[in-house]
Amino acid sequence: MVAEPLTDLVARGTPERIWTRWRHRRPELSLTGWRHLIVVAPHPDDEVLGVGGLIALARSRDLPVTVVTVTDGEASHPGSPTCSPTQLADVRVAESRRAAQELGAEAPIRLGFRDGRVATDEAAVTAALCDILTECGHTGAWCATTWRRDGHPDHEAVGRAAAAACAGTATRLLEFPVWMWHWATPEHPVVPASRARTLTLPGAAVDAKLRAIAQFRSQILPMSEDPADQPILPPEALDRFTGASETFFV
Repeated sequence: MVAEPLTDLVARGTPERIWTRWRHRRPELSLTGWRHLIVVAPHPDDEVLGVGGLIALARSRDLPVTVVTVTDGEASHPGSPTCSPTQLADVRVAESRRAAQELGAEAPIRLGFRDGRVATDEAAVTAALCDILTECGHTGAWCATTWRRDGHPDHEAVGRAAAAACAGTATRLLEFPVWMWHWATPEHPVVPASRARTLTLPGAAVDAKLRAIAQFRSQILPMSEDPADQPILPPEALDRFTGASETFFV
């Protein structure tokens, strides 16, 4: 599990060109049989960074999409002089709603668990996801969520909770990395290359994803000049999410 800030990981992370070559060597993800996409994101923006293109593609085919945000992302800027955690939660929820509109999706379902403490509440998260999957679940339902080895405790806990919820249904589980792109290398022993699939996105889905990412101003732009308000996702981090493909572990 990675404990250091994302900004530090980005500064020393694997160059995007290396990951691009790795992605191009992965088999293409088959979309045969999907009928409903359920996306479970630990924080507002994970759904767009990881699978914004997949969401846009599903909506372009008139498939229903249900987005679930487990937390409101209130802990992204600890010590901020500009926004209290409550204020930041309001900002991020609004950003996530606008991003969903850009992708053609409904506003996310908010579970309201504590940012940074999802592992503590994992059983309750699993139960909440079971209820959602039962309501949405039918033949052809797919659940995309953060990879269980992604390196962020909330991402891993949400991945485990979603996997446990899917296990009791016919829902197909897809895991997507977010932090892995920053701390790992293609040769890292924990990276499940044999399970990796690449989804090549049409231009319209890429464009929609870029518009959605741009809604998260609290994460991609400084909120003030104070060091505690600097972007969580500087340009070199965004480079890993703005290409013409997305990656899934199946």
